[in-house]
Amino acid sequence: MTTIGLGLPRPRIAAPGVPTASPDRPSSPFLIDSHGRRARDLRVSLTDKCNLRCTYCMPAEGMDWMPAAQVLTDAELVRLIAIAVERLGVQEVRFTGGEPLLRKGIVDLVAEVGRLDPRPEMSLTTNGIGLARRAQAFRDAGLDRVNISLDSLDPAVFLQLTRRPRLTDVLDALAAADAAGLTPVKINTVLMRGVNDHEAADLLEFSLRNGFHLRFIEQMPLDAGHSWSRDRMVTADEIQERLSERFTLTPHPGAREGAPAELFEVDGGSGTVGIIASVTRPFCGDCDRTRLTADGQIRTCLFSRSETDLRALLRGGADDEEIAEVWRTVMWGKLAGHGIDDPSFLQPDRPMSAIGG
Repeated sequence: MTTIGLGLPRPRIAAPGVPTASPDRPSSPFLIDSHGRRARDLRVSLTDKCNLRCTYCMPAEGMDWMPAAQVLTDAELVRLIAIAVERLGVQEVRFTGGEPLLRKGIVDLVAEVGRLDPRPEMSLTTNGIGLARRAQAFRDAGLDRVNISLDSLDPAVFLQLTRRPRLTDVLDALAAADAAGLTPVKINTVLMRGVNDHEAADLLEFSLRNGFHLRFIEQMPLDAGHSWSRDRMVTADEIQERLSERFTLTPHPGAREGAPAELFEVDGGSGTVGIIASVTRPFCGDCDRTRLTADGQIRTCLFSRSETDLRALLRGGADDEEIAEVWRTVMWGKLAGHGIDDPSFLQPDRPMSAIGG
C-alpha cells in the first residue's frame, strides 16, 4: 500500500505484463539491468505513420495505423520523458517514428522537453520530408541534431526504394539542417542487394564532400511484411568491401561507448563512416537504450516480443514514482541480447514503424 494525496491509502497500481520486482535488483534510481548495463538513451516514437513506403519497412499500401485514442498526448509524452530524465537518469532523448515530422506540434514538444532540468540532449531521426522549412524552428526550440535517411542519390532508385519521388526534399533537408546548426548531420543508409548496394562509395563521397556523417545500417528483421531474409541482407563485411574499392578504411581509435555504429576513419582521417551491424556484429553487451512507443509501451530491446503498458498507468492515476519503479523493474529483466542468431528467434509482431527507430 502507498499513501498519497490527503493521506488516504491506495493500492499500488499494477501494469500489465510487468515482471515481479526481483530481490536481486540493487537499490538504484537508474535504469539498470542484471547484465551490468545502464540505459541513458531514450528512443521516443511519436507516431507510427509515414509519408514514404520504403520497401524494407512498409508495404505499398494496407497499413493499419494506431487509433488516435491509443496514441499518447503531448502532455503524457512530456510527463513520461520527464520521469525518464529526472528520476531514471536518462541523458539523451531521440524522437523517432514512423515519421516524427507528421506529429502535429512536434516543435513545441521538443521545446517542452528542452525545458526539463537536467536538460537532455535531443535528436531527431527523420526521412527529411518537410524538414527544410522547419529546420531553424527545431534549432530554436532546442533540438541538438538530426539523423536523416538517404538510401540513394539516384532519383529512379530512390523512387524504387521509397515508392515516392521525394529525393530533392531529402537533399534540401540535409542542407537546411546543416545551415541551421543541427550538427553533426548524420545520414542513415540501408543497402538493398541488387537495388542500391552499388551506391555505397558514392554515398560516402557525397557525405564527405558535404561534411555529413554517414552510417550504413544492416537491414533488420523489422519489416511490416515479415519478408526479411538473411541471404538478401547486405552485411557489414560486404559494405566494408564495397567502400574499400574506393577508400582506405581504418578502425577509429575512439571508444565506442555504447554507440551502435562501428566507426572507421576514411583515407587516413579525411572523415569517418559508421556501420551499424545489428545482425552480424551485435553490440547488445554495450546497449544503453530504452524505448517508448507512440502508444505508451516500454520496450527493453528493438527486437522484444513483449512490452509494458505505461499508458495504462498514466491514465489509471499512477504517480510519477510508481511509473518510474515499473520502468526500473522492466529494465532489470532485459535480456542479454536480441537472439537473432538463435534458431528460436521470432520477428517482433510490430514493425519498425510502430516500434520506433
